[in-house]
Amino acid sequence: MRNAPLKAFVGKDKLKEVSGELKKASKMHAGQAKKIDSMLDSPMKGKLKPCQKAAAKKKFDVYPSAYANMWASNHKC
Repeated sequence: MRNAPLKAFVGKDKLKEVSGELKKASKMHAGQAKKIDSMLDSPMKGKLKPCQKAAAKKKFDVYPSAYANMWASNHKC
């Protein structure tokens, strides 16, 4: 649970608010704010590449499935 993404627990608006407060606090906290902002801005976070989907479709009879997606997320293209 410690390494779980923050977005899983709080909304985007709340993260933006926290990020703004951290930027004002100190240099160390500004670095944390940048990290939160990068997590919010990443469009590919959690998405599979087309080559990963294709490999999963070839390997598994049923796609999409939880097993196929987990395997595909660890598959290197």
